[in-house]
Amino acid sequence: MYALAFFVILIDQWTKWLVVKNMELGERIVLWEPWFAFLSHRNRGAAWGILEGQMWFFTIVTIAVIIGIIYFNHTEAKGKPFMQMTLMLLLGGAIGNFIDRLFRGEVVDFFDVLIPIINYEFPIFNIADAALTIAVILLFILVLFEKDEQKEQVKQ
Repeated sequence: MYALAFFVILIDQWTKWLVVKNMELGERIVLWEPWFAFLSHRNRGAAWGILEGQMWFFTIVTIAVIIGIIYFNHTEAKGKPFMQMTLMLLLGGAIGNFIDRLFRGEVVDFFDVLIPIINYEFPIFNIADAALTIAVILLFILVLFEKDEQKEQVKQ
């Protein structure tokens, strides 16, 4: 299962390297007007730039999260492949952005999405962010189903 986390990290770092190598900071390449573009952007904070410049905080939290994910994967998720897959997406995303913070002092973001129906520009993100978001949604769904299963077992 750790191969999935490694794959997320590999794709994340490769795409970030391509952006840094081939695009100027602030450069925007439209792929699907007006919905989708690549935009070379840097983020020194967390999601939406919150806690900008708090590297010590991100380092401590990320190390704790990585340890927690690995521990949980070997205890609670043992024998639950969907849960393990979800945890590996979470691990890959966490490590992908952690690598950026350690070696660049900032996270490279590049996906620029606009939702024109409601005129909302989604915060710029990267592969690691997408993996983290997908993993959190899947974890939420898993927790909901697990609670439903527990309620059903109590009824029997």
